[in-house]
Amino acid sequence: MAADTITTPGVLYVVATPIGNLADITFRAVDTLKHVRLIAAEDTRHSARLLHRYGITTPLVSLHEHNEHERVDRLLERLLQGESVALISDAGTPLISDPGYRLVAEVRRRGIPVVPIPGPSAIIAALSVSGLPTDRFCFEGFLPAKPGARRARLQALRDEPRTLIFYESPHRICDTLRQMCEIFGSEREAVLARELTKRFETLRGGAIGEISAWVAGDRDQQKGELVLLVKGAGKRLPNQGLDLESARIADILGAALPPRQAAELAAKITGEKKNRLYRYIVDLDDG
Repeated sequence: MAADTITTPGVLYVVATPIGNLADITFRAVDTLKHVRLIAAEDTRHSARLLHRYGITTPLVSLHEHNEHERVDRLLERLLQGESVALISDAGTPLISDPGYRLVAEVRRRGIPVVPIPGPSAIIAALSVSGLPTDRFCFEGFLPAKPGARRARLQALRDEPRTLIFYESPHRICDTLRQMCEIFGSEREAVLARELTKRFETLRGGAIGEISAWVAGDRDQQKGELVLLVKGAGKRLPNQGLDLESARIADILGAALPPRQAAELAAKITGEKKNRLYRYIVDLDDG
């Protein structure tokens, strides 16, 4: 079969690949990867295993966070010459907490077509089996590595009504869960999805406090790829209500400054009444 019956010249294909189980790839993805002229992969050695499995011999070039800036021009040149290129990440859908944003943005800016080849995504897989509300959700990616910055981010998300989805690294999962207990409350419902589609796949739901204790007591649960989902907050009482942006700013300032100083600064930024912000920040501290 000729290459141009599967792919179109001068097109960038953004191709989703398995998040663990190599059988989780679409026929269209395999055909596309076989017939493009070049594959830009986050880690060529990692992707070689998948390509070998499906008899894909297309040349590979690396595209990761440390070289994306310098690689963009090279890939653009090939696209402008009429070659088709596929972008893949180590696992799942490219650009979702993975490299590729600069490339896709520049390709689109030049008027070059970008075509998605949809497939696996760890956040959607985890959400679909979590039992948490799926009608509205908020993907936050990885939380900050430093405890203070992580606390501020969690404070800002404390009253978010949508289901929250995070990626987390194994060596930070215990600290993150402990901080979530403090800020969201140990009874807030959550789900930990670990090693999805792989041999040691684990899905554990319950109160954050229960999950925190379980993970802390079992080192096996502190390994692998982790997706953490947290149920959104309930509705705030009317006499405590702030719009989400004002609450977010008050959360951040309240975590770093004394309540009166935080309220005064938040009032200047948001235009909200200082007394209302002060009561909100004090209630956070009391909670």
